[in-house]
Amino acid sequence: MSWHRRARALVPTLLAGAALLGAAHANAFSLDDVTARAKALADKPYAAPASNLTPAFAKMQFGDYIKIQPRREAFEWNDQPTAFKLGFYHQGMQFSTPVKINEIVGSGANAKIDEIKYDSKRFDFGDLKLDRSATHDLGYAGFRVLYPINEPGKLDEVMSVLGASYFRVIGKGQIYGLSARGLAIDTGLPIAEEFPAFREFWIERPNAGDKHLVFYALLDSKRATGAYRFDLTPGEDSVLKVQARVFMRDKVTKLGIAPLTSMFLFGPNQQRDPYNFRPALHDSNGLGIHAGNGEWIWRPLNNPRNVAISQFQVTNPRGFGLLQRGRDFSQYEDLKDRYDLRPSAWVEPQGDWGKGHVELVELPSPDETNDNIGAFWTPDQLPPKGTPLQADYNIRWTMNERGIVERNLAWVKQTLRTAGEITQANLIRHFDGSTGLIVDFDGGPLATLPPGAITPQISVSDNATIIEQTLQPNPVTHGMRLNLRVMVKDPAKVVELRAALVSGGKAISETWSYQLPPFSVAKQ
Repeated sequence: MSWHRRARALVPTLLAGAALLGAAHANAFSLDDVTARAKALADKPYAAPASNLTPAFAKMQFGDYIKIQPRREAFEWNDQPTAFKLGFYHQGMQFSTPVKINEIVGSGANAKIDEIKYDSKRFDFGDLKLDRSATHDLGYAGFRVLYPINEPGKLDEVMSVLGASYFRVIGKGQIYGLSARGLAIDTGLPIAEEFPAFREFWIERPNAGDKHLVFYALLDSKRATGAYRFDLTPGEDSVLKVQARVFMRDKVTKLGIAPLTSMFLFGPNQQRDPYNFRPALHDSNGLGIHAGNGEWIWRPLNNPRNVAISQFQVTNPRGFGLLQRGRDFSQYEDLKDRYDLRPSAWVEPQGDWGKGHVELVELPSPDETNDNIGAFWTPDQLPPKGTPLQADYNIRWTMNERGIVERNLAWVKQTLRTAGEITQANLIRHFDGSTGLIVDFDGGPLATLPPGAITPQISVSDNATIIEQTLQPNPVTHGMRLNLRVMVKDPAKVVELRAALVSGGKAISETWSYQLPPFSVAKQ
């Protein structure tokens, strides 16, 4: 099971009035309308959409698919006073079924809904040798939102919606990195993952001066349906408000709410590829959690040999996300892919979500073309059939990771992993089979507290022993550096470690939660 980065009937009572999706609508369109459709859909057997692609489009490789670009002169709303514009994705490759896209114009009794019809003239096909007549029966695979966030009057693509229920968002100065999804089903299990898909969209035409864009989506899959309302506000940090209503068609083993998908290949906390000049290669390097009890947790990511699943029991989470900590270009040294400019995504639940856990899925990956990291919320209990699971949350796309964590707490600036070493009498280093871990804490009260007033609180699972630990000031960062040497008992088993800084009996840092996956101990 893996994610690939490159590819990615109405309730009878509602039928009594005007048609819900007719050109004229008697009432304002809302999430309730899509929820009614999702509920009715969940009561029917699943009907998988059939591909309408011609062989030329079905066999298309990614390099050819990206040659199909929207014509800027054909953007939707070019003739409107709004600063927002819409471009579309063409069908091709695994995007084999068309997605219906509707426009909502006006509000209240004057609201009008019309389908945005497919038109091949909206696209530039580059140098592709295609029979243009073969496109007549095709459609859109998704859409992109454009809005000026970097320079006044210059359009920037700020959101992409393409493939299953995937979407990506960026803010000012950012480039696309990790993705979000509408829903995850059975992710990371030894059974086939199910990928729910957005089948239809309704996009509100913004008015002149509007700084946000609202759209709705209908989700469908074999075992679930869903209604979604999205409210996008682009900016320095772009914020996407999400309201989700999910209906179960059938039982699932695992349901993931507000799922995020990213890539981690290697970094300072995991031995890097000796043939790669980059010090690190990832879209995200850690999972952050703000638990309902107020605890902040930071979990560095791994690229494990085998599928690894970690669960963090949290009641009423206040936030979680896959973050890219470290913004210096020298930490990546990649001019082509600019991993230093890829945003973090922070999910902020609205209201109480109850009991459940944040789950982290880490998959082995040999290269950066696979999204091998997933994180989402899984509730302990699902509602009965016919009752929607309601989840409202905001996703903040940001490069200001320090701004997420409370300012009065120190945070984990970096984690370094190495072969454990001791210094011999002749001052030559000797690797003794242990694993060395270096954790730099930064910020919060560290610069003002005397070093003697700060102590580490450390725990380790039964499969390892801490044979050395030191805490020392870091004069470069004005923070504190924790040095650990850990002796693993059975390299075939996992090791879990936790550490936090304490002063006066009170935690003054977030909790560093680290995992040494099986077979990850450095060889002597």
